[in-house]
Amino acid sequence: MDLPFNGAISQYFRDEAPEEIRAAIRADDGSSILTPSYPYRDEMKRRDYDQAMEGLQRQLVRLQADLKATGKRLIVLFEGRDAAGKGGTIDRFSENLNPRLASVVALPTPSDREKSQWYFQRYIDWLPAAGEMVLFDRSWYNRGVVEKVFGFCTAAERERFFTQVPQLEAALVSEGIVLIKLWLEVGRAEQLKRFLAREQDPLKQWKLSRIDIEGLAKWQDYSDAIAETLARSHSAAAPWTVILSDDKRRARIEAIRKVLLSMDYQGKDPVKIGSPDPLICGGPELLPADLRPEESRQG
Repeated sequence: MDLPFNGAISQYFRDEAPEEIRAAIRADDGSSILTPSYPYRDEMKRRDYDQAMEGLQRQLVRLQADLKATGKRLIVLFEGRDAAGKGGTIDRFSENLNPRLASVVALPTPSDREKSQWYFQRYIDWLPAAGEMVLFDRSWYNRGVVEKVFGFCTAAERERFFTQVPQLEAALVSEGIVLIKLWLEVGRAEQLKRFLAREQDPLKQWKLSRIDIEGLAKWQDYSDAIAETLARSHSAAAPWTVILSDDKRRARIEAIRKVLLSMDYQGKDPVKIGSPDPLICGGPELLPADLRPEESRQG
């Protein structure tokens, strides 16, 4: 079988990945959590996951009905490391919703014309109208992380972004839009394990990009950019919710639960929603120490 990018991920695993990362992947039994700091050692059982997800799906449908009836507007930003599970989590959000009122937005690389516009301009047309929810599969935070790591923006452009993003998000909230920002974080060994699985799976190879390949060796560059971005954009008006996503099932449940708990809607059932798991869902203080905002590290 031909591998994408001439097997660059397998080559990175064999020749360049840190030895402790290679050792963790080699020792994996298929269901163990590879990140030592993750609070659970095994993945959530399928039966428990399905039972929790059924109730959450029913609540999402009720939420959408309430949005339509009341004209409320909802934005959920899905951000995080590559292979942290953003796409799968969005799929679980949207699978039972009316797509006319629940849009998934995954914008491509900006065109030359878009590059000449105000940075946030191309996102504006995708903001929700009355009764709608918009799920952004990556968002304007590309400038904070990916563009920084790969040099796609200047230092001045990025500094202007950090000046403007709190103002933009405060304006959205002041307008009455509910804005929820989710950051999915995954450990280095788990990330590489998922990339290796994608490389071998013809049905998932399309998910891989040249950025993914080149980013494998830029873990610390990503970490530095993530730490700065979360520190400078975590605000009272638009806080970040961090979800540790080494276990995809737990992460999906916590992401949906966060949105449901953040909204008031007709038919809200706290029993079906459940309580957030503080071990894997919370503020930036949940991040590994090198990614926490400075004040959290000092605390």
